[in-house]
Amino acid sequence: MKKILIYNTGGGLGDSVQIVNLILSLKKKFDGYEIYLLQGNQEYLFETKLKDLNLNFIKKPKIEILHFGFRWKHFLEIAKIIKRNNLYFDIIIDLQSKLRNTLILKRIPHAFLFSSTLNFFFNRPKILITNKKKSINERIIECLIIYTQNNFETIKFNTKLIDPSFNTEATRLLPDKNYVGLSITQGNPYRKKSLQINTILEITKYLLSINKKPVFLIEKKYSDLKNLIETQVKNTLFPEFESEVNNPCLTIMLGRRLDYSITIDNGVMHLLSLANVPMIAIFGPTCADKFAPKVDKIKILSSQKLFNSKNIDLITPRIIIEQIDLIEKEII
Repeated sequence: MKKILIYNTGGGLGDSVQIVNLILSLKKKFDGYEIYLLQGNQEYLFETKLKDLNLNFIKKPKIEILHFGFRWKHFLEIAKIIKRNNLYFDIIIDLQSKLRNTLILKRIPHAFLFSSTLNFFFNRPKILITNKKKSINERIIECLIIYTQNNFETIKFNTKLIDPSFNTEATRLLPDKNYVGLSITQGNPYRKKSLQINTILEITKYLLSINKKPVFLIEKKYSDLKNLIETQVKNTLFPEFESEVNNPCLTIMLGRRLDYSITIDNGVMHLLSLANVPMIAIFGPTCADKFAPKVDKIKILSSQKLFNSKNIDLITPRIIIEQIDLIEKEII
């Protein structure tokens, strides 16, 4: 059996969700290959939090090194593991660009390597890449298109893979129309990616003024935030507080009930992308080119592009409302 190894160093839920479509595309193109995923932090979310996406064909390699690639000692440790487990992969796909990590990864015996490190210097075979975008996924896909002689199709996640019970629950929670989702909480505590509460409240009031139903997609642990919003604005919805189901797949299926979503750069944004929800994606300290999801309709607001600043607070309610008006016209 031929094998593909995907190396992904991102450890969050959003980092895993971002590579779902790439994995599905590889699965279709290289039918019959076994697909292995090597997580740098050894936290395999497709076996835990994301197991109900039913991507159970993904295998875990016998490389149990925590933070693989981030320590020079792994250069020696991987040699022992290779020998002990007779490791070999037909294709290795490197979804990061740090030189040290790539040098350690390429020690694993392989026939082909696709890596954007040093502008694809380590690619085997050598392929000239013209795509200068910061999204490594996009650059790797271009590499695969060239390698397969334009015979590589990008596949989008099909929500039919999810158990119908999640859709049933989503329909119970959001049974009507004119819903707009708002995702406003960040998972990474080290960089300020959230909007000010006054900005959120002003956007919410505007949505109500145009007969939209604001739906806040936030976890139950944010009950204080829920209470604050409810005291300031009436007729807001918090579906996850009304359900016993605590699962990312519910968020995806709730996304199917929305006209569109307004979201910061977080895990929920990427979950909604699996439902191909039209969205307004708002970025501050993180790179929109690198992390913006691939959906059919998206408006990207980046403080770095608009103001040459990582301060997300420079994106005012007026700027967001302008994008709301634009997306409203497009979905009619």
